Amino acid sequence: MCRVTDPHPDPHADAGADPYDVITMGRIGVDLYPLQTGVPLSQVTTFGKFLGGSASNVAVAAARLGRRVGVVTRTGQDPFGAYLRGQLRAFGVDERWVTEVPDLPTPVTFCEVFPPDDFPLYFYRLPKAPDLEIRADELDLGAIAAARIFWVTGTGLSEEPSRAATLAALAARTGGTTVFDLDWRPMFWRDPEEARPHYAAALRHATVAVGNVDEVEIATGVREPRAAAEALLAAGVELAVVKQGPKGVLAMDRAGAVAQVPPLPVSVVNGLGAGDAFGGALCHGLLAGWELARVIRYANAAGAIVASRLECSSAMPYAAEVEAALEAGAVR
Repeated sequence: MCRVTDPHPDPHADAGADPYDVITMGRIGVDLYPLQTGVPLSQVTTFGKFLGGSASNVAVAAARLGRRVGVVTRTGQDPFGAYLRGQLRAFGVDERWVTEVPDLPTPVTFCEVFPPDDFPLYFYRLPKAPDLEIRADELDLGAIAAARIFWVTGTGLSEEPSRAATLAALAARTGGTTVFDLDWRPMFWRDPEEARPHYAAALRHATVAVGNVDEVEIATGVREPRAAAEALLAAGVELAVVKQGPKGVLAMDRAGAVAQVPPLPVSVVNGLGAGDAFGGALCHGLLAGWELARVIRYANAAGAIVASRLECSSAMPYAAEVEAALEAGAVR
């Protein structure tokens, strides 16, 4: 649900102006979330329909914070695809690079909600998700290269032609900030060992790596947060961000700055969108040029706010909400 007026109702209003603040590339789909909590999916009777997919949620989160944002992804040529493009426009995200794949259905994801820490996901992405049909020859490499931040995810590396497109987009970047969201989803890969060389290739192009402890272990083979952050820096990035759930967030940069930020107290309703809110707020803080600890505190607060709400995309906070949570020292 929207809590204040959307300040960017028309994402095309300033099209062709300055480079985008943020362009994301990766998953999109329809999230069908139960409107009853603590109930197994087999017994749920009512659902809410929301825009979902990590890259798309990150785009919405950054747009909510006033950034000019576009997303590169694909949907099916079906009513769910039309719904998603309409939602992106409503959230102030430029959807010009959201194209249709005629022969594949738009993905649908169900979840179960067992607060505070159990949220099983059920992905319906067969025979193949349209967002894995992003092709290198369809990319607007000029816009991607010019964006102040470009954000890609590990899921995009799981299959061709998306893998080649992701790496081509990364190779087009010669400046700015390039974020690799490790985004490990084991159901999209046959084996973790299959993922590691592709993750290594992406890291060579990235300036920022973001992931939880499971994801950094896939990327580096190391699970201990500080050692994993150091391994990510050694792999080529300039900033490593390791999310540790109830232990907070560890961030380290190549210049030697370290930020260890505890979690913001929150009564969790649904933790699934918190990481995407963190990502959009991370982009906002990096673009603002804040010092590292402030960036991570802000991103942490944005994630906590979304964890206190059922939905993901429509729950992304505005700047005033994040500032209020930081001032209060908790999500209320």
